[in-house]
Amino acid sequence: MKLRQTITLMSLGCVPAVSMADFSANVGMVSDYIYRGSFQSASSASAGLDYEDDNGFYIGVWGADVSNGIETDFYFGYGSEIGDFTWGIGYTGYYYTESSFDDTYTEVNLSLGYGMFSLDVALGDYDALDPADPDSYTFVSLTFELPNGPYFTYGDFGDEFTGDYFEVGYGFDWQGLDLSIAWITSDDLGVSQDNPLADQSLVFGISKSFAFGD
Repeated sequence: MKLRQTITLMSLGCVPAVSMADFSANVGMVSDYIYRGSFQSASSASAGLDYEDDNGFYIGVWGADVSNGIETDFYFGYGSEIGDFTWGIGYTGYYYTESSFDDTYTEVNLSLGYGMFSLDVALGDYDALDPADPDSYTFVSLTFELPNGPYFTYGDFGDEFTGDYFEVGYGFDWQGLDLSIAWITSDDLGVSQDNPLADQSLVFGISKSFAFGD
């Protein structure tokens, strides 16, 4: 069972890249696609499309090639800020073209941020064994991000999933491209049998975002 950020995908621009414009798009590639400490694929390409209105509502789709087939994520939600605090609530569905690789995950996503700290909570169901009686799981991650690019993330699974991971990385802009490097370790999660690495990985990423709208 794959315990579905690694590089936290966010740090690589491999997840929703939402701008103040009505629409935005993103394309990217990573040397290894690792999500929440779990190996997905080597040398994975991705692309996404997002919409956000002025009130904080967003909706989008993101896809990437995995070891066997294609992963497609659909998500929507709402985010806002109160003074120095930010918060958000949303929904994400993870779908795969090959059930032999993995099956559907659905999550309610909650986030809270203050300054350089952000807390993310996912309350999810995994449909692999029986869609009528899915496995329930929780995922909690805490990220500390410095203004000039370095970040640190610790994530932990709970309920019917177990395991944790730690990630430290650095992201920066170079001539309009988002570049990043991250070191990830996930001893408790173990790794996929397809992963040529052991319990840690050094991951490189490159991505580009495009904003368009009113």
